[in-house]
Amino acid sequence: MRPAFCYWSHVAAAGVPDDDAPLLAVASSLDLLHVSALVHDDLIDDADTRRGQPAAHKRFEAYHTQRGGRGDRAAFGTSSAILLGDLLLMWSLELADASGAPGLERTRPLLNAMRAEVTAGQFLDVSAQYRVTGAGTFADELDVARRVLEFKSARYSIRRPAQIGASLGGADEALLGVLGEFGSTIGRAFQLRDDLLGVYGDPALTGKPYGGDIHEGKRTVLVLTALAEGSPAEADELAHLLGATGLTDHDITHAANLIASTGAKGSVEATIESNLRHAERLLDSTPMTREGRTALAALAERSVNRAS
Repeated sequence: MRPAFCYWSHVAAAGVPDDDAPLLAVASSLDLLHVSALVHDDLIDDADTRRGQPAAHKRFEAYHTQRGGRGDRAAFGTSSAILLGDLLLMWSLELADASGAPGLERTRPLLNAMRAEVTAGQFLDVSAQYRVTGAGTFADELDVARRVLEFKSARYSIRRPAQIGASLGGADEALLGVLGEFGSTIGRAFQLRDDLLGVYGDPALTGKPYGGDIHEGKRTVLVLTALAEGSPAEADELAHLLGATGLTDHDITHAANLIASTGAKGSVEATIESNLRHAERLLDSTPMTREGRTALAALAERSVNRAS
């Protein structure tokens, strides 16, 4: 997704390049950055699987066993996954720096911003999970969750990739600004869809456990909207289910029904639809190439209306 938004935003600004290898190298570097973050994210979330396959630290645990390693296999898996994530980040930097893409120096601040923002957003997310943000009410927590959504997901997933591609194509400040707004708007909707899939998604499609966000006790925008908008009894019951030990599928279904009954599920769905329409209007009203506009509109639709 990130390479695609980068590539087609370049096309929106300057058309398809005669030689797109340098552009593809920069675009691909964004995916290596993403994989680096996923390796670390699975450690932070203590997630055993990623897209239906063992997470990196679990693969290293298996490697430890296969090689007859000494000591704690879990500790080896954790240490190795941290190093793998770091190595992927270094490869991401190297791939972009060696691309020779025209406009790379002009674009470097955007690349740096993307790397910094996702790290800061991740820390804010961890802080929210551990309740050290100083948020005293569900409404305060919801405000923090929306900031996490912007910095950890929206800017990192779409806003910065789009601006990076357009900058490489020589876009002016007006187009960079519109693509930034477009990216944040779709990026927020993208994460809100993830929030819904984290509760209601089909494991066969998502590759993640049923109700994974409930099992992990994630206080996403969806969950916090339910806690803030539900009755005191609904909020109390949902709060006790979040992250509880020994949750069954029946418990997960009950939590999902509670969230829906507060109106939070419908509210988030409406926000996703509203964001998509706003993003489409931005594309329609902004001068750019026809190919770029068509591709970006299709990518926006795929980003928010998906089952995995």
